[in-house]
Amino acid sequence: MKYYIIAGEASGDLHGSNLMKELKKKDANAEFRFWGGDLMQEQGGTLVKHYRDLAFMGFIEVVMNLRTILKNIDHCKQDIVKFQPDCVILIDYPGFNLRIAEYVKALNTKVFYYISPQIWAWKQNRVHKIKKVVDKMFVILPFEKDFYKKFEVEVDFVGHPLIDAIENERKEQPTFEDFLRTNDLTKKPIIALLPGSRKQEISTMLPIMLSVVKDYPNHQFVIAGAPSQDESLYRPFLKDNSISVIFGKTYDILQQSEAALVTSGTATLETALFQVPEVVCYKGSFVSYHIAKQLIKVKYISLVNLIMDREVVKELIQGELNTKMLKEELGKVLIGGEKRNKLQADYKELIELLGGVGASELTARLMLENLQ
Repeated sequence: MKYYIIAGEASGDLHGSNLMKELKKKDANAEFRFWGGDLMQEQGGTLVKHYRDLAFMGFIEVVMNLRTILKNIDHCKQDIVKFQPDCVILIDYPGFNLRIAEYVKALNTKVFYYISPQIWAWKQNRVHKIKKVVDKMFVILPFEKDFYKKFEVEVDFVGHPLIDAIENERKEQPTFEDFLRTNDLTKKPIIALLPGSRKQEISTMLPIMLSVVKDYPNHQFVIAGAPSQDESLYRPFLKDNSISVIFGKTYDILQQSEAALVTSGTATLETALFQVPEVVCYKGSFVSYHIAKQLIKVKYISLVNLIMDREVVKELIQGELNTKMLKEELGKVLIGGEKRNKLQADYKELIELLGGVGASELTARLMLENLQ
């Protein structure tokens, strides 16, 4: 069968690649055309556009790039018509994907949505459009099934694909000593810095994260470089020669870290699944933040706290994200810190809630059953 897949971010590229891998196991004639990234490209098929050319952060940034976004939507519609897929698989990225879903539905082509947009947080009215234009929704967070049920939308909870991705990575993890030697690091314990994947995020978050380096001389700080960005983006921030940037090894870094400072997003959950104590960081432009504050309907910004429905990890947002508070909260989750043991116990409960391994395989099987 012919599959057209659209992922607009790094996390979508990861989950899209694992779904493609499972679809190929079950469909020997699988043919892929997709919007995504390097991981999806490794699975074969044709990459139409890379997600690094699609990601715009914040309300102002979207408005400024509206012409480019609309041009991409038109190109995608034309490309789908030309490819004539058996189904279109949409992965999160709602502003773009819901427009595509509406168009594809009118073509009488199956529309599958894998990984729900966070409409439970804001823009809940999008549920009515989803009900109208999506044939089947596959959700990865346990509370999403109940959310959709309130609107009489039946969805399949398939578990979280990050558990699969992390289990696969763990099989090939280097030892701590090998990791240090391979990456030319010292023998100090590691504090991981995950400042995000977009240029705007990195430029905002990284200087604040690095402001606590001087307070922890017995640790080394390692930045997980975003695969979609060039090293030159990080260089202006690295005045201290002891700071390392490592690309393409985020899971290796987390596996070897004592703690982490993490920009809100999927990375907060990845860090928790590696059972690394973390402090969640977020700071946006003044206008974007205050617009979002009026619209967002959830108590937390990190997936860890949203899934657990209580504060498990500390969230430092906007004005609270400063050197003093970051230093204080980081100290609490390092070895010997007052919050560390409780945090790791909460992580175990979180993993149980997410349903274990097999999300990608189950999703692929349900999609094929629906198509056949």
